[in-house]
Amino acid sequence: MNDRYQSPLSERYASKEMQFIFSPDMKFRTWRKLWIALAETEKELGLPITDEQIDELKAAADDINYDVAKEREKQVRHDVMSHVYAYGQQCPKAKGIIHLGATSCYVGDNTDVIIMREALRLVRKKLVNVIAELASFAMKYKDLPTLGFTHFQPAQPTTVGKRATLWLQDLVMDLNDVDYILSQLKLLGSKGTTGTQASFLELFDGDDEKCEEADRRIARKMGFDACYPVSGQTYSRKLDSRVLNVIGGIAQSAHKFSNDIRLLQHLKEIEEPFEKNQIGSSAMAYKRNPMRSERIASLSRYVMVDVLNPAITAATQWFERTLDDSANKRLSVPEAFLTIDGILDLYMNVVDGLVVYPKVIEQHLMNELPFMATENIMMDAVKLGGDRQELHERIRVHSMAAGRVVKEEGRPNDLLERIAADPAFGMTMEQLQAVMKPENFVGRAPKQVENFIHNVVSPILEANKDCLGMKADITV
Repeated sequence: MNDRYQSPLSERYASKEMQFIFSPDMKFRTWRKLWIALAETEKELGLPITDEQIDELKAAADDINYDVAKEREKQVRHDVMSHVYAYGQQCPKAKGIIHLGATSCYVGDNTDVIIMREALRLVRKKLVNVIAELASFAMKYKDLPTLGFTHFQPAQPTTVGKRATLWLQDLVMDLNDVDYILSQLKLLGSKGTTGTQASFLELFDGDDEKCEEADRRIARKMGFDACYPVSGQTYSRKLDSRVLNVIGGIAQSAHKFSNDIRLLQHLKEIEEPFEKNQIGSSAMAYKRNPMRSERIASLSRYVMVDVLNPAITAATQWFERTLDDSANKRLSVPEAFLTIDGILDLYMNVVDGLVVYPKVIEQHLMNELPFMATENIMMDAVKLGGDRQELHERIRVHSMAAGRVVKEEGRPNDLLERIAADPAFGMTMEQLQAVMKPENFVGRAPKQVENFIHNVVSPILEANKDCLGMKADITV
């Protein structure tokens, strides 16, 4: 196999579970389940189909004779009819009623919806587990003050745990979107060549109710509440676009997280896991590159761009159908799911092994805190009898001078020393140092973490406790 292209999605990134969902076995076994559901429904609604024929179909449902189907497709150039033929070879008594009244989209499109539902369920499970890992991290570090950043410039302090809730909230929104789309999924049903159900109206001797009941029964047999009430030959390709929009949303959240981790690793405040024998650089042996976070970013960009494929496909379909959707969706939909699967595994792995360096975080914070404490210092000095307007101007001058010392001379921030030496403030160094407690500058950050986890995240985890406990298997 080393003499032909191999997809990195299957070789490096996606899990075996997600690969199976998009495998030929999953696809063609689902085709056969749909043919059985169709035959059962037609029998129940009065067509001359026997239990013996249905039992024969069920007996061969998972024993797919791929060799026969492959050879037949070489002759007829039609995948569905090749599998109808192969199934018929195994089921001679039922041969004549397989696919009765249906068009290719009966198995193709219904299977696509079923596969997307299973893939979304796996994505959802992993998403919940990432949320659980992040929630634990947020609570562990809810009280640890850290320098906040706006524009990647030092800003008012927050806490490490509070920053993690920002990542968490994005994922909670993604989970809500996944749940909504899952609740909206419907099957195509048995709509015929242009969506009019003409072939089924013929089979049921003009009985409209039986045509509608056929869709209801097929949906129930395949585990759905309903079929889409109207369609062309295919379900609306807008469905693929809606599904991938949700997948793209998860990629956006993951990318933002990975950017933050990469920046924090540059600051040496927080690092992604780095294994004992891992090599960071082929030339620079000391390096600890954030390669997993970089991979999250790289794969996330691919998903976000891939979302355009079903959007353009949905927009360019002609009337009841054209076939320019087929080749594109064979690539765009599976690859979006395989990629987001790998992204969520990486996300889970990184959060599970994050390394926090409180001393570095404290050092960076204390270097900047004198500037941020000036409002508090000014208020204390006013209480001691100072003039606010005069003090404001003096603090501005001292801050500019201290900033020059840091930037131009590379020396420590000496703002507190300058204020202590200024008689206008009337404050000793000890009094100034007493103001410089980081926890005094984080506002409600710890309480916000507690409230968010308790009110928003914990109910999600409690409702999904049966799927918790996953660990990501990273192959490279």
